[in-house]
Amino acid sequence: MQYVSTRGQVSAQFPAQSFSQILLGGLAPDGGLYLPVEYPKVSGDELDAWRKLSYADLAFEVLKKFATDIPQEDLKALAHKTYTADVYRNARAGEDASQITPLRVLEERDGAKLVLQALSNGPTLAFKDMAMQLLGNLFEYELAKEHSELNIFGATSGDTGSAAEYAMRGKKGIRVFMLSPHRKMSAFQTAQMFSLQDPNIFNIAVEGVFDDCQDMVKAVSNDLEFKTRQKIGTVNSINWARVVAQVVYYFRGYLSATTANEQKVSFTVPSGNFGNICAGHIARMMGLPINKLVVATNENDVLDEFFRTGVYRVRKSAETYHTTSPSMDISKASNFERFIYDLLDRDAERVRALFKKVETHGGFDLSGKPGSDGDEFKKVAQYGFVSGKSVHADRIATIRDVQAKYGVTIDTHTADGVKVARENLVAGETMIVLETALPAKFNETIREALGRDAERPAGFENIEALPQRFEVMAPDVEKMKAYIASRTGL
Repeated sequence: MQYVSTRGQVSAQFPAQSFSQILLGGLAPDGGLYLPVEYPKVSGDELDAWRKLSYADLAFEVLKKFATDIPQEDLKALAHKTYTADVYRNARAGEDASQITPLRVLEERDGAKLVLQALSNGPTLAFKDMAMQLLGNLFEYELAKEHSELNIFGATSGDTGSAAEYAMRGKKGIRVFMLSPHRKMSAFQTAQMFSLQDPNIFNIAVEGVFDDCQDMVKAVSNDLEFKTRQKIGTVNSINWARVVAQVVYYFRGYLSATTANEQKVSFTVPSGNFGNICAGHIARMMGLPINKLVVATNENDVLDEFFRTGVYRVRKSAETYHTTSPSMDISKASNFERFIYDLLDRDAERVRALFKKVETHGGFDLSGKPGSDGDEFKKVAQYGFVSGKSVHADRIATIRDVQAKYGVTIDTHTADGVKVARENLVAGETMIVLETALPAKFNETIREALGRDAERPAGFENIEALPQRFEVMAPDVEKMKAYIASRTGL
């Protein structure tokens, strides 16, 4: 399996790459994102055979279609090292931790089912662990093989950072430099990251919003000389291996919710950076029988606007709301370029032009109206995408309703998903909502909604009281480069 950039500037300098060649990086050298030359297909016979597999074995079957240059016995060992009940041990009452991503039926009406897929039983209580734990093991495997080291430079709106740091802490040859928006994460999220004392972990609180952090990561990634000299890699959702790891739980959710391949399901995904639902798009392109992919946004509704109108309009920092589902406080969806590449029939030249326009004009328009950049919005339905929006009052009401009716406490992002899923649920359909995090990570809002604290898994009781280690910095790319260089010795 070979990979090319969405911006298509493949040449002698930037040839098609293997999985291992793109594993440690993020952006392609031309500023685009990597995608396989073509999506591998999954047959009905394979789906039938996969129904009985453990999560680790299913992960191996999916991953081997993409990581064709890693020996299969090594890949299988990495999958089994990652997906264990011990790693994903924070299952709630009534959940089977050995299932890794167990399903819970919330409601049934008119032949329709609303189902929650638990993705937050890992060490940092967020769905990011599903990919990040694998990424940590893949990185360590690849670096040991190359006798090399890696400096991970990433940005987080809350959950990616802690998942990356917990996956990489203590890993030989790896340092993590993680940017986060200063004072814009929940107290729990902040404590998870900043309380880590491992010498290979560096937390930088940036005076700005998440998009300022993400822009700095992209700027450093685009400085090829600095990136090469400092051995910079990324764990943000632009990293292809992370996306592939997330594809696995769509297959698991579908296979757990159905009994025959003729049945279809839909997925609702709380979305900010478009990485999580991009994995669903890829699963669908591989042949997984997905009906709808429902994008659920919060007040930062750049994706909802596109899927309603065909206009992609990024927001400036001053226009980005700080909400009670802060991990979705994103107004420039990095992974969206991968979907646009497919929507435009893989016309890399047009993709390059459109995303150049994002940088110069703040967006593009595919509505087909006079003066627009194209009319591809009419094709969006062919890919199953619809969308909806949830605001603070919606998530408070949804948290209360789900608790009152089903005795289940959900976090704020998952509440956005449930609210939008209900709006798109039709008779006879199974709708799976991908859980985003455990409610303990957003206790301030749980207390507002329910008048009590969220339950915490063992080991997290007093995390906010732990000593914290971090540095506050302005969103200055050159100063950030100097900071990294001073701590790597490279």
